[in-house]
Amino acid sequence: MKAGKRKKLKKRDFAYPKARKYPIDTKARAKNALARAAQSGTSGSYEHVAKAVRAKYGDAVASVGRKKGTTSGPGYRK
Repeated sequence: MKAGKRKKLKKRDFAYPKARKYPIDTKARAKNALARAAQSGTSGSYEHVAKAVRAKYGDAVASVGRKKGTTSGPGYRK
């Protein structure tokens, strides 16, 4: 996403609104935010990002990894 488009997003379109981190304005970006927060060494907490995504989209966005509630292993799609 280009900087201009990111600046136009509203604060509610981010998992961390004050810091404007982890955009969740679309389902694809919400899924990416979950994936980034699940990686070790990132500044975001997976639980915080997951809560923000669930509040906005409900269960429409899948969780990441076996421990996060998916039904199949990584790399496998139904």
